[in-house]
Amino acid sequence: MGCTQIPKKNHQTMNNNTSFANTNPQNIDSCILAGGCFWCIDAVYRRMEGIVTVESGYSNGLIQNPSYKEVCSGGTGHAEVAKIYFDKTLTSYPQILEVYWRIHNPTTLNRQGNDIGTQYRSGIYFVNNDQERIARASKLAAEESGLWSQDGKIVTEILPLSNYWPAEDYHQDYYANNPENQYCVYVVGEKVEKFKKAFAHLLKK
Repeated sequence: MGCTQIPKKNHQTMNNNTSFANTNPQNIDSCILAGGCFWCIDAVYRRMEGIVTVESGYSNGLIQNPSYKEVCSGGTGHAEVAKIYFDKTLTSYPQILEVYWRIHNPTTLNRQGNDIGTQYRSGIYFVNNDQERIARASKLAAEESGLWSQDGKIVTEILPLSNYWPAEDYHQDYYANNPENQYCVYVVGEKVEKFKKAFAHLLKK
């Protein structure tokens, strides 16, 4: 069971979200993560304390403003990513990465479960030197912890963010908006439950 489902419409707009209304703009930061289908990453982080909102998108590919169909073809080089906006007074980039290493398998190259292709690769895309430093230290800590040692070497790429585009409107908060979708039930739902059990102390109140 894979997440590839070609939409009936391929329009692309920014994700209009009112979640910022009650947060001091000076406290908001963002980061970009790839770890398989973006529906999964989106669903997990929306439930984490300190996360203001999440935007599904595409990054580090070759063309401008790609459609989902184009990204799924594997020809654009884009990864499916989640742009995570967080309140720095409630959570932190290192804590977000701590969750990241546990909610996807970073040892499978260009694959998460039955989702296969470069668009499903594991990646952290930084926007400044501090994010790069923290990301590399976090990856090293994950390797040294032996968390995934039974599965192999961590293959997560850590690169500067480039060519980011928000995904189509219907991808945003997909899990909540499509609860009966079989992929949501059996794949996204499993990752959400894994997060809840492993990080109960980080759940939104």
